[in-house]
Amino acid sequence: VQLQASGGGLVQAGGSLRLSCAASGLSVGNYHMAWFRQAPGKEREFVAAISRSAVTYYRDTVKGRFTISRVIAENTVYLQMNSLKPEDTAVYYCAASRRASYSGSYDYQNAYNYWGQGTLVTVSS
Repeated sequence: VQLQASGGGLVQAGGSLRLSCAASGLSVGNYHMAWFRQAPGKEREFVAAISRSAVTYYRDTVKGRFTISRVIAENTVYLQMNSLKPEDTAVYYCAASRRASYSGSYDYQNAYNYWGQGTLVTVSS
């Protein structure tokens, strides 16, 4: 299984980026998929998730600004990030979970079986 994250870069505050997570060895339609991020000197934290049944979840600080989606035919998950803020600066990781019960655990790192390598997002003020 491989999860290849891409799309990171340097953007000014207020700008937008779209991250992609291309999966191989699994189908994004059969797994719960998520994005986490880790800022310098901080713990990795949950950002957004989309369940097998396409229910979406977001951390409070990104609601209304970020949108997670998937295109099963492309076997890819996306994270559209708008109105970016300097505090969104982090390495963003995609992850996949085959957990049977997900709604109560989508924001826990140990609910995920596979992780991508991360892509760096830097938001300048």
